[in-house]
Amino acid sequence: MRPARALVDLSALRHNYRLARKLGGQRALAVVKADAYGHGAVRCAQALEAVADGFAVACIEEALALRAAGIRAPILLLEGFFDAAELALIDAHDLWCAIQADWQLEVLAQARLQHPLDVWLLLDSGMHRLGFAPEAWQAAAQRLRDMPQVRNVVAMTHFARADELDSRRTEEQLAVFRQAGSALALPASVGNSAAVLGWPGANGDWARPGLMLYGVNPFGAPHPLADQLQAVMTLESAVISVRGIAVGEPVGYGAHFVARRPTRVGIVALGYADGYPQLAPNGTPVAIDGRPGELIGRVSMDMLAIDLTDHPAAGLGSRVELWGAQIPVTGVARHAGRTAYDLLCGVKRVPLVYLDA
Repeated sequence: MRPARALVDLSALRHNYRLARKLGGQRALAVVKADAYGHGAVRCAQALEAVADGFAVACIEEALALRAAGIRAPILLLEGFFDAAELALIDAHDLWCAIQADWQLEVLAQARLQHPLDVWLLLDSGMHRLGFAPEAWQAAAQRLRDMPQVRNVVAMTHFARADELDSRRTEEQLAVFRQAGSALALPASVGNSAAVLGWPGANGDWARPGLMLYGVNPFGAPHPLADQLQAVMTLESAVISVRGIAVGEPVGYGAHFVARRPTRVGIVALGYADGYPQLAPNGTPVAIDGRPGELIGRVSMDMLAIDLTDHPAAGLGSRVELWGAQIPVTGVARHAGRTAYDLLCGVKRVPLVYLDA
C-alpha cells in the first residue's frame, strides 16, 4: 500500500486541551470545526470528551455528525443557525447556539421549542465580520434574557489580531467588550488560541481554543507558552525511488531545481493532491529518518523530491516527515507562503492513523 499517511496523536491533543483550559480560565470549548482542522472531528471529540467541557463547530451538519457518533457533551454552533428550520434540530439535539444577527433574534423569538436554549450572543468589538454592534448588543442581550425560548446567555466576541502580540487591537476590542457587557454580568467568552496563549488579561469564563489544540503556535515567533504545545499531526511518507543526477541536471516540472553538485535524489510518495503545498520552494525542511533534510524541485500531484546527498544511509523505504514533531507545520507554511490553518485543513486522500498512549 502507498506509504503516505497522517498520524494523529490523541494524547498530544488531550495535553494541548488541558493546557488551554489551564491558561484560559474556568472552562474551555474544544473547537473541532472543519473536521477538527483536518484531524478528524469524531475521533478527536471522542478522545477529548472525558476531559473537555464541550465542543464548538461551525454549523449544524458538523454538530449532528458528533451527536450521531455518540458525543453527548455540549456543542456550540459558532455561527448559529442559517435558516429557521434548523431550530427544531438544535432543540432536539440539545445544541448551544450563537446569535449574531437581528434576523436570528427575530426567528428565535417566534420559535416554539420543547426546551429553552443556551445562547451565545456575539458582540462585534472590532472584527467587523459577524455580531451586533456595541450600541445594539445590550438591547439584544436583554431581549434574550426575557425570552422563554432562552435558558442561559453567554457574552461572546472574537479577536481579529490576537496573534500579533505587538498590536493594541486586542486591548481595544477587549475594552469595547467589557464596556458593552458591564451592566449585564453575563458569563463571557473571548479567548481564541492566540488570546489564551498571548493575552492572559483577556481570559473569560469560557475559552475557545482551536489551532493550539492541534499543537500549532499561532504566533510568528517562539513563545514560552506556545512552546509547551505538542504536535498532534505528523504527515509522513517514504522514499520510493533513488537516483543520482549530475551537475546541471534538473529535477521535476519546470526545472525549479538544478543540481549544483552531483546529487542523490529521493522520490517520496506524497504530493499536492494529499494537501502538501504545490509551491513549496527548494529548501523547505523535511526530516529524513529523523535527520534534517530539504525538498528539491516542484511538488507533483502524487510525489515530491528530496535531497539525499548528505544522507548516505537513507534509501528506499526511508521515512520522511513532511510536518510534525520535528518539522513544525508553521515552518512549512512560512516557506510556502501559506498558513498552518490551510495546510492542516487541506490534508486529504492520505489515511488518518490514530495513536493513543
